[in-house]
Amino acid sequence: MEQTHADVIIIGGGTAGLSAAQTLGRSLRRTIVIDSGTPRNRFAAHMHNVLGHDGATPESLLERGRAEAAAYGVEFVDGSVVRVRDAGDRLVIELAQATERTAPATLTARALVIATGVRDDLPAIPGLSDYWGSSVLHCPYCHGWEVRGSRIAVLATSPDSLHQVKLARQWSDDVTVFSAELGPLDPTVERSLLARGMRIVSAPVTEILGDGTSVTGVRTADGLSHDTDAILTASTMVPLDGFVADLDLARTAAAHGSFLTVDGFGKTSHQRVWAVGNVAAPMATVPMAMGSGAAAGGSVNFALVEEDFTRAVSKEHDD
Repeated sequence: MEQTHADVIIIGGGTAGLSAAQTLGRSLRRTIVIDSGTPRNRFAAHMHNVLGHDGATPESLLERGRAEAAAYGVEFVDGSVVRVRDAGDRLVIELAQATERTAPATLTARALVIATGVRDDLPAIPGLSDYWGSSVLHCPYCHGWEVRGSRIAVLATSPDSLHQVKLARQWSDDVTVFSAELGPLDPTVERSLLARGMRIVSAPVTEILGDGTSVTGVRTADGLSHDTDAILTASTMVPLDGFVADLDLARTAAAHGSFLTVDGFGKTSHQRVWAVGNVAAPMATVPMAMGSGAAAGGSVNFALVEEDFTRAVSKEHDD
């Protein structure tokens, strides 16, 4: 198969991947970004809590990021990766086949940065996914200001949702908690929620109501409907990292799933592989993902710098 060799391959062209790419491009490393064009926040109309870009669309930030990285020589390949193999002094990256392909089917690199993020699987409640990213929200820091003072429903998805339940009260004094998935509430917890003026509905949610633009209510198994302007809930976050299964990378199990284990610079258990953004830190917001990409970019470059010196000494010895 046709191959192209690079210093670094970055899989994923979101904010984390582009941040790593910019750092590596500025470090004079031949860097190729493989991007499927499906960033996690594509369902949101605007980004918030992103310094210097508050209110911007996710697309505008990525377009600017791609242009900035390209100015430093970073190359881009549209597509997705199906497998990564260890070939000793390099990694082999196999791309999904397409009927018409201008890019090589296989690329190789001295280092790999995984920046593919996660897939958000929502509870199978009719109507819920229709408003995901608009009035069905997951992050109060990202979207809480926009729904402040409105009627907020918190749809618990597990006992771990209590954190999200309590946060919602900061942005509104009109909060209804749909607690079926929380399990039996500890009396102390229940008392504290009621003391803060929050309503608790224990009947399971059966349907999300809306007008085609935003949610208008929540229907429960007892047949009642509850008016609301926005819903705060949590997804099941599935890391998009199946293509590195052959590398047998170390993972860390947490309440929200199993994710690649990384150090403070995104380094995995493999000496040539880094992971950044939500694929390794699912709760990271856009600026956090950016930071992880920049940190990993510097770490990757220094690892290659060290390898360049080692190779030079080895070559001198052989000569």
